[in-house]
Amino acid sequence: MKISFYIAKRYAISFSKNKAINIITGIASVGIIASTMALFIFLSVFSGLKEFTLNFANATDPDLRIETSAGKFFTISSKQEQQLKANKNIVTFSKIAEERVYFLFKEKEIVAHIKGVDNNYIKVNDFKNHMYAGEWIESNSEDVVVGAEISRKLALGLFDFNNPLEVYAPKPGKGNIENPEEAFNKSFLFPSGIYSINEELDGKYVFCDVVLAQNLLGLKPNQFTNIEIKTKRNSNEDEIRSELATIFGKNIKIKNRAQLNDSLYKMLQSENLFIYLFSTLVVILTLFCLAGAIVMIIIDKKENLKTLYNLGVTKKSIRTIFFTQGIIITFFGLMIGLILAIGIVLLQQQFSLIMITPTMPYPVVFDWRNIFTVLTTISVLGIISSWIASGTANKGI
Repeated sequence: MKISFYIAKRYAISFSKNKAINIITGIASVGIIASTMALFIFLSVFSGLKEFTLNFANATDPDLRIETSAGKFFTISSKQEQQLKANKNIVTFSKIAEERVYFLFKEKEIVAHIKGVDNNYIKVNDFKNHMYAGEWIESNSEDVVVGAEISRKLALGLFDFNNPLEVYAPKPGKGNIENPEEAFNKSFLFPSGIYSINEELDGKYVFCDVVLAQNLLGLKPNQFTNIEIKTKRNSNEDEIRSELATIFGKNIKIKNRAQLNDSLYKMLQSENLFIYLFSTLVVILTLFCLAGAIVMIIIDKKENLKTLYNLGVTKKSIRTIFFTQGIIITFFGLMIGLILAIGIVLLQQQFSLIMITPTMPYPVVFDWRNIFTVLTTISVLGIISSWIASGTANKGI
């Protein structure tokens, strides 16, 4: 094994008399460096885009949300509230009343979600940081905060007390409707603020005080659609879920951020897998060059191999020479490529070399998991390629 390693090292670092073989080996080495850089940079860029996307999606999402598994609304007792406040893993929580309703403003109409929130809502998430204009709602008022897309579609202004935003919600109950006007609860709202996150969320929510939403939806003071919870950092989610099940019973659903954005997470995971497979295909094609270089070196060293065999070196050891040589070339190409790629990613993070817009740098994330993925992928494929190519070493000896 020592002889095989010594000879493989000499073959890897020394130049052949045949210039064509030197060129092929150089191309294989550069290819490994380039494919390593490409794989790591692609994964880092996608990690940045994923984080960038989820930052917007999570702007209105809590750490945990409690929903009822039976119907739309559930009742929260004062005892249950006290148990939530006393829970050591919960920082705060907000009671929510939410439903799709009909909005009308100066003959322009839209269907969106009205979301009644209490004073704790802006403590559960950082939604207030996304205010584009105006002020957040006040308690026990008819103020509302609308999305920028809703404001655009309805041509809404702020603090326009002469032209209120009308909202209609179906009255709960059963039976025939004789007068259409009696089938809906109606309220007049006054926009006090506009938020801007992304096009989807900007066209989805109108925020108001929870009491106003309860009155509009015909709910009792202790009836809500869900509870949004902010948990303590590094708290155990399974433990919190168990405690919440003890407080509210079995007729609830508890969702974390990933479950609240299930389709988005699945889409991002699928895209991540596609990027990885595409980059891996590039690596495989590059390692064909490595296999070709090893085969060419074997052909060039054929007479030397016969001499080694006659001196007592086994065929297994001869194959090990070129297998080891392939691993050496792969290892150095992997290390050089990874160092260069890490440098590029860190420079982009620090100095924003590439910009999407004049004020927004292209997002990248340095992640140790990406390093592990690159090391594993290149190493495994390099070993396979070297092993296949080295199998030709014993032919004709």
